Amino acid sequence: MINIIEDKCDYCGACVTVCPVDCIELDNNSIDIDHIECIDCNLCAYICPIEVLKIEN
Repeated sequence: MINIIEDKCDYCGACVTVCPVDCIELDNNSIDIDHIECIDCNLCAYICPIEVLKIEN
């Protein structure tokens, strides 16, 4: 599961572009991951340039 450190996010959208199932929603003030749709590929966490997304086992 991916956890979001939302107060650090700069909403760059890198995570959205790599998500193969389009389960990440992003706007100017929030980021949300649909954990039901998420396939736990963790690409979003790996691509995040400021480590806002954390992988939790």
